[in-house]
Amino acid sequence: MPVLSPQQKAYAQYKNNKIMTASAPELTLMLYDGAIKFLNVADFAMEKGDIQKAHNNIVKTEKIIEYLRNTLDMKYPVARDFENMYSYIDRRLVEANITKDREIVGEINGHLHAIRDTWIEVMKANHVYVKDA
Repeated sequence: MPVLSPQQKAYAQYKNNKIMTASAPELTLMLYDGAIKFLNVADFAMEKGDIQKAHNNIVKTEKIIEYLRNTLDMKYPVARDFENMYSYIDRRLVEANITKDREIVGEINGHLHAIRDTWIEVMKANHVYVKDA
């Protein structure tokens, strides 16, 4: 394990505290942000020809989508809509990873941004404080 500088340790502690004190809606927002970040890294890696890095980051995005799908509460009708949306995104991620198609990555990124932005609006409408948004 690498030795962390005092600044790195402080930042790691800050990130851990941010996660541990976040509400459920904030955690969901963090997941959307993470999926977007990993997809951006994958896209940049594809542009640079780093196939392994692209693959690794698409897989990270897939895992976030899988987690979001697995946490849906299907007793609510809107959960079916999210299931359909996540299922589509998951299929497209697999296709993007197999073909290393940046156009598909761009499409998925657009969907994830739209979902994230809608989630922020839902949080605001329900008077959930949105940090850094």
